[in-house]
Amino acid sequence: MNVIFDMDGVIFDSERAYIDLYKKLAPKYGLDDVEAVHRACMDSIGVTRKKTKEIFFSYVGFEFDYDRYREDVQEELNKREFELKPGVYALFEWLRAQRIPVALGSSTRRVSVSRMLDSAGLKPYFDAIVCGDMVSHSKPHPEIFLTAAEKLGAVPADCYVIEDSYNGVRAAHAAGMHPIMVPDILQPDDEIRELAEVVLPSLIEVRDYLEEKNEA
Repeated sequence: MNVIFDMDGVIFDSERAYIDLYKKLAPKYGLDDVEAVHRACMDSIGVTRKKTKEIFFSYVGFEFDYDRYREDVQEELNKREFELKPGVYALFEWLRAQRIPVALGSSTRRVSVSRMLDSAGLKPYFDAIVCGDMVSHSKPHPEIFLTAAEKLGAVPADCYVIEDSYNGVRAAHAAGMHPIMVPDILQPDDEIRELAEVVLPSLIEVRDYLEEKNEA
């Protein structure tokens, strides 16, 4: 068994903070229909910054200063300490005790991933880390997870992926792995329930599920 985690919305309660900041800065940048933009981004949670930029342009036009907008958002985010999702430390301690290899497969950039993991003291739990700016393709393409498995020296069929996003579940399924969805902002629809091996309410239940699988 190997376990690959997404980060935002799975380990950290950060997705809502991102959306709140986008809305907060919208008036400064003249985003009149910010709700529509962010609904589209919510549907695409799990994609890379490049893909998110394309979504913004499709709604507000190519003249929009997205890079400056994102710099403002990142500056605000750097001031915040995100809360951890319930059960994070217990799950990581159990995985360590069982000597189960652990990787991160996040669409977030390396600099942000490193800062967040360091602030929570979580980096030592990971045997491999793959970030959005380390791959060519965004989720739902499976590259992030396949790269993480390769770094662990694992075959995809032996990997369980913990995800909160539709595109993350799609990517894990496309990689031939075992997608476990722990919903955050988005609740699973029929498609996602079909693709996910199981939908669990929190990381507390994920630990119980993996323990059962590990003993089988």
